[in-house]
Amino acid sequence: MNYTLHQLRIYLKVTETLSITKTAEKLNLTQPAISIQLKNFQDQFDYPLIEIINKKIQVTGLGREIAIAAESIINEIDNINYKSQNYKNKLAGHLKIAIVSTGKYIMPYFLGDYLKQNSGVDLTMDVTNYSKVLSSLLQYEIDFALISHDPDNIKFENFDLIKNELYLIGKSSNNTSLTGDKVISDSTFLFREEGSRTRLVMENFIAKNKIKIKKKIELTSNEAVKQSVIAGLGLSIMPLIGIRNEIESGLLKVIPMKGLPIQTTWRLIWLKEKRLSPIAESYLSYLEKEKETIIKNYFSLPNHQ
Repeated sequence: MNYTLHQLRIYLKVTETLSITKTAEKLNLTQPAISIQLKNFQDQFDYPLIEIINKKIQVTGLGREIAIAAESIINEIDNINYKSQNYKNKLAGHLKIAIVSTGKYIMPYFLGDYLKQNSGVDLTMDVTNYSKVLSSLLQYEIDFALISHDPDNIKFENFDLIKNELYLIGKSSNNTSLTGDKVISDSTFLFREEGSRTRLVMENFIAKNKIKIKKKIELTSNEAVKQSVIAGLGLSIMPLIGIRNEIESGLLKVIPMKGLPIQTTWRLIWLKEKRLSPIAESYLSYLEKEKETIIKNYFSLPNHQ
């Protein structure tokens, strides 16, 4: 066997994503580079680790065992590097955060300066839907989860970051004078996919106010919803913080409606029984000191009324 640490990292990422394209994106490499290193790694084994069935990557039984071993090796190597840096009094380690998709509009601003100040800290940030964020949290795969709606039946600690407000949003060039439930019932309404907390909030609001929807379109990301509203495909209830630039530039507008905005809070949560790593504790300390400054510098919202 003559495999490299680089090959182990590529192989492990391929088993996680089941995609050469996604692996290349996550590791900032080209697809040919991924394919070559993956082939060189697999050629060192007498039995296949990965098979292509119906143009989809399938991990064999041996492949799964090798992936577990690869993850253990990589973690140990990373720990050696972190210990070496910590010995030099330099904070080092791995910070893992899972965030709901709309959280991508805020989380980078609360991480930027921290990572610049602590170059020995590596970051993994998974951007996904609410259900998968909670799954990562419950499986102890992450240090923090960023959410705007508290989970049920989970004991957790939290750190509040910033207020979250959801409004009814439409295209600015739409000259309709209607407001409230009438404009929704006469328009196509854009929803997020099943598993999205934003979708659940929207559905609860619509049901509570007994609003009839003329036509529905389902989209799988907040960005897709935003671009579809801009294109005039319909209306949606969206977090203001993710569309502040589009409102300021006149691409989108807030449509007044009774019962809106829906107000929540963006917060980092972690399991109550989980002991935080030194890196996670240092990050919370950073947020306690810098949160208000970050909000002031980056989240001064435009006048939307």
